Amino acid sequence: LAVATSLATIVPTSISSARAHHSRGAVDLELARRWALPLLIGAFAGSLLASAVDTRVLTAVFGGVALLVALKMFLPLEGRHLSDAVPRHWSAAAIPSAIGGVSAMMGIGGGTLSVPVLTLLNEQIHRAVGTAALFGLFISVPGVLGYLLASPPPALVPPGTIGYVNLIGLAVIAPASALAAPWGARLAHSLSKRQLSIAFGAFLALVAARMLYRTFGG
Repeated sequence: LAVATSLATIVPTSISSARAHHSRGAVDLELARRWALPLLIGAFAGSLLASAVDTRVLTAVFGGVALLVALKMFLPLEGRHLSDAVPRHWSAAAIPSAIGGVSAMMGIGGGTLSVPVLTLLNEQIHRAVGTAALFGLFISVPGVLGYLLASPPPALVPPGTIGYVNLIGLAVIAPASALAAPWGARLAHSLSKRQLSIAFGAFLALVAARMLYRTFGG
C-alpha cells in the first residue's frame, strides 16, 4: 500500500519537478523520448510483480538498491564513466526497462536509479536529476495502473483504497509534494556537482538503513 500510494503521488510531483528543471535547461528531452516506452513497459511489469511478492522481499530490494546507489554517489567518481555518452539506440532499451521495473517495485519515480546510471554514462549530474524528474512520469503512470488493477486481500485494505492505492493518503501527500518539487529543483541547481552527489547519497543511505533494518532487524 505504501509503495503503490507513494508511486501515485509521483505523478503530479514529477510534472511539477520536470517543469522546474526544464525552465533551467536541465531536461534531456531527446533522451526522454527514446527511453519513454521501455520505462513504461518496465514500470507496468514491475508493479504487477510487486503486487504478487512478499512485503519483506520489497523492503529488501528497496534497501539493497538504495545502499548500492548511496555508495556510488559518495565515491568521487566524477571523472570515471562506463561510456562516452548515454546510449540512445533501441538496443540499449534494457537499461530504462530495468530502471522502470525496479522503480515501480520500490514505489519511487526513478531518480534513485536514473541519476546514478546517467552519471555513470557521462551525463552531468544536474542534467541527470532534471531528466530523471521527467522519467518519473513515465514510470509512475503505468506503475500506478498496475497497482490499481491488483486484488489485495480485503483484510489488508483500509477505507478509500482502490487496488493497492490509498486515495486518502494520495489526497494528503500529493498537493504538498507537487508544491515542494520546484523548491527542490531550485536547491539542486544551487549546489555544486559534488555537493549534490553527497546530499543525494546521504539521503539514500538513511533510507537504505531504515528499510534493511525493517527487513532483517525486526
